[in-house]
Amino acid sequence: MKGLLAFAALFVAVLAKDTFEGHQVLRIIAKDVPQLSLIKELEQFTEFELDFWRYVNNVDTPVDIRVPAHSLQYVKRYLETHDIEYSVMIEDLQAMLDEEQQELDSAARSAEFFSTDSFDFSNYHTIDEIYSFQDQLVAENPNLVSKIVIGQSYEGRDLNVLKFSTGGSNRPAIWIDTGLHSREWITHASGLWFAKKIVTDYGRDPALTAVLNQMDIFLEIVTNPDGFVYTHTSNRMWRKTRKPNKGSSCVGVDPNRNWDAGYRGTGSSGNPCSETYYGPSVHSESEVKSIVDFVQSHGNLKAFLSIHSYSQMLLYPYGYTYTPAKDKAELHALAEKAVNDLKSLYGTSYTYGSTIDTIYPASGVTSDWSYDQGIKYSYTFELRDNGRYGFVLPANQILPTAQETWLALLTIFSHVNNNPY
Repeated sequence: MKGLLAFAALFVAVLAKDTFEGHQVLRIIAKDVPQLSLIKELEQFTEFELDFWRYVNNVDTPVDIRVPAHSLQYVKRYLETHDIEYSVMIEDLQAMLDEEQQELDSAARSAEFFSTDSFDFSNYHTIDEIYSFQDQLVAENPNLVSKIVIGQSYEGRDLNVLKFSTGGSNRPAIWIDTGLHSREWITHASGLWFAKKIVTDYGRDPALTAVLNQMDIFLEIVTNPDGFVYTHTSNRMWRKTRKPNKGSSCVGVDPNRNWDAGYRGTGSSGNPCSETYYGPSVHSESEVKSIVDFVQSHGNLKAFLSIHSYSQMLLYPYGYTYTPAKDKAELHALAEKAVNDLKSLYGTSYTYGSTIDTIYPASGVTSDWSYDQGIKYSYTFELRDNGRYGFVLPANQILPTAQETWLALLTIFSHVNNNPY
């Protein structure tokens, strides 16, 4: 009977999920500025319900857009009429999501683990599995890892942060967050692997050991828990938070446009239905405000690393202004070294530079806020891939993604540790 009830619950959950049958992801390339402007104008056609997966501000750089089935012929006609080059990157998004769900279901049957050594880092996990992993990691490594709850999400979920420390109070520290945008599952999966890597390599890897002997590391793996749960239960493509917007039927705020750094500027939207909606006020989202309060109360963070996907980029401030960051030369040189070290493992190539010059203007973003708080080494990672799978990166790429990214992180850690300020 219990098994039948579980099956029924799963069946209901499947029925409740949004479907993306027939949705295609188009890769569009503008050959000149007028064509780029025409691509941007597509945003104004709200009835098309377009989802810009990758939106850039440069000619010859691809723009990736998820197009619902009911809008496909109109969007393609629009592009063809204006002689704008495009290709179909994903033929049927739902087919890809069905494959992902099959892998997730298969992994779930063997999801029980008795120690973090037996945890399956090569598959995606639910929030309950992630939270259980965090608690188990703390239980196994009480002298190195602790869990801090820095707040609650809108729906009342704990905002858990793992603290890796070898002792002392208010030491210089590094912040890492993953999963700010809920559909970017590869970031949560990488965060889990990073956590285990830290406890495994401390005392073995000289570079990491040197860092942890002097500094603490804070890691928030599920930074947007309500949105993350929603991607598992209802809408795999959900990006924002889940807080209702007063006066609108559209839910959620883009938590990477809600920060007090050029807030409400270019690259964000005042439309509650937009994927880049900046919210009713600065730091309106508890998921954002909790980090703000933690960072300001700590007062001794030296690096702030926010990990997203996709596009294979390493970005530093600014996104909201063309005025260069005062530390641009050092940030650029460190980014270059980090991406070269990342590439050394599997040959994965990253682009690097300031956000506004490398991809597009973006206001109210995390790393700009942290930099303006005096945290010099503020970076945003955009992990694999370059668009073949986009936000639906196959599970077989989790480990190589985490492994190569770790090399870049360790490069940044060591630089921060060796360059106190």
